[in-house]
Amino acid sequence: MAPMMPAGPMTDCGMHLQHGLLAIAAVLAIVSVAKVAPRVGVAVPIALVVVGIGVSYIPFVPNVNVDPHLILTVVLPPILYSAAVTVHATDFRRNVKAIGGLSVLLVVISALAVGLLLHALIPDLSLAAAIALGAVVSPPDAVAAISIGKRLGLPPRLVIVLEGEGLINDATALVLLRSAVAATAGVVSAWDVLGDFAFAVAGGLVIGLVAGLLTVWIRAKLAEPVLTTAISFIVPFLAFVPAEEIHASGVLAVVVAGLVTGHQSARHFTAQDRISERTNWRTIQLLLDNGVFLLMGYQIVTVVGDVHHGEDDVAVTVGIGLAVTALLVLLRVMFVAPLTAMLRHDQRRARARKDRLQGILAKLTERQHESPKSARRAGWVASLVRRRQADDAYLTTEGLGWRGGAALAWAGMRGVVTLAAAQSLPQSVPHRSQLILIAFTVAIVTLLGQGATLPVLIKRLRIAGTDAEADRRELARLIGEITAEGEDVLDNPDLRQASGALFDEEALEAARRENAAIGQALTRPQDPEESDLAHQRRELHRLLLESAHAALLDARESGTYTSRALQHVQHMLDTEVSNLDPAEVH
Repeated sequence: MAPMMPAGPMTDCGMHLQHGLLAIAAVLAIVSVAKVAPRVGVAVPIALVVVGIGVSYIPFVPNVNVDPHLILTVVLPPILYSAAVTVHATDFRRNVKAIGGLSVLLVVISALAVGLLLHALIPDLSLAAAIALGAVVSPPDAVAAISIGKRLGLPPRLVIVLEGEGLINDATALVLLRSAVAATAGVVSAWDVLGDFAFAVAGGLVIGLVAGLLTVWIRAKLAEPVLTTAISFIVPFLAFVPAEEIHASGVLAVVVAGLVTGHQSARHFTAQDRISERTNWRTIQLLLDNGVFLLMGYQIVTVVGDVHHGEDDVAVTVGIGLAVTALLVLLRVMFVAPLTAMLRHDQRRARARKDRLQGILAKLTERQHESPKSARRAGWVASLVRRRQADDAYLTTEGLGWRGGAALAWAGMRGVVTLAAAQSLPQSVPHRSQLILIAFTVAIVTLLGQGATLPVLIKRLRIAGTDAEADRRELARLIGEITAEGEDVLDNPDLRQASGALFDEEALEAARRENAAIGQALTRPQDPEESDLAHQRRELHRLLLESAHAALLDARESGTYTSRALQHVQHMLDTEVSNLDPAEVH
């Protein structure tokens, strides 16, 4: 007879195999839904929640208990970093008023209001514990709204505001949650909360800035896509862990590190680095972000069962969750209405400043003909005035009207932080299972309810997205500016080959023709037996790409062009440079 194996290891092995199969099934589900859902007009996160709920009711499918702290400390940082690294820093700065209002002020108001409501509805629940759950349900997750908005062509500024809100509001909510949980264990004054909040923000900003700049510097020195990508995978944790260790906001540190990396990548990373990073982080974002939505639906049976086996009534709990949802929707609508009015006022002020700024710029231009010191000062001030002009042009052409405000008010779906933070509530909190179900109710109702009706609202309001013709004109203008820089390079009488010899006129003419069609694909990689003339043409093409990239950097700094045009040209140049022989790329 064969010896019997110990039951423990076999059980553990079986459980690990089961979890491995579930992970494989989850990835396949995410990929399948991501492929099919857009074709039927459904946002991927919403479809995954529905799939998760359906799978959770299959009898033979095992329950999965995921440590919520694992989501907050391992899953959330990469999700936030992958989103932040793609946000254009100039766009973020131009919309900081709207982003700050929604992600800080509205979150605080929502947390306090929900806390008061829950304290009234559940009498033996302390106010601190009620506010803790208010912090849990207060931050919307913009993933579903952005997925819907991009598919239906929402205005880019509205998408940017939603992205910025989704990045920052998690930091506000988690800092509030930490303070509220501390208050449940003892006496915490309002000044303590304000002090903790200020320290969390300041610490997160500093650590995120240092982490972003340091890793950009290291990656620029490595200059190898595989190595720089490997470093990029630890950037979120390099920002998050130190910040959390000193009780600052790790979430804010991750966001700042991502913004810094995205802004600095055009100047310090190679084209291959940027292409590799975009592909890898889009893959990570797809799996992690959508995986959390799948998990949200999948865990609903477990959450309902915990309440059912406790002292609380499931139907009453769901009813409280619906009341909280209604309050959150109402608060967002009431907040967005005056915010939209304020943004429209800023738009009118921007129009009114146009002539005054032009006059100031004319005077500064005259002063640049005076002494060198005065000219330098005038040039510096003129650059600030031009940036103000560019910002005003952005506010004027991409204003947020009442229709956009209505879409913004309705885009309040909850997601990853609500799921994880609710389950991270301490076991000592009274009615913990009930509070978790309330949070899940808010998340699922907002995702399915608002997510399903947001496309209808956008279509009914006839919200106009980008002007395709205006985008084409802007893109042509930017490419014209870049190719003009290339013409200046070719017309430079001091232009020399790497050997010091002059370029042949025939090679220069060929380069001019290539410069006129810089957006076309490059010629095949250099052949060892190609003629000297062909080699010169390739060298000139490399010089043109370098000048084009330098001109693009100048355009980014000026703030004159939208992020859409800048990103389009950046991707185009990256693709061209990536096709060069590595020995030719300096």
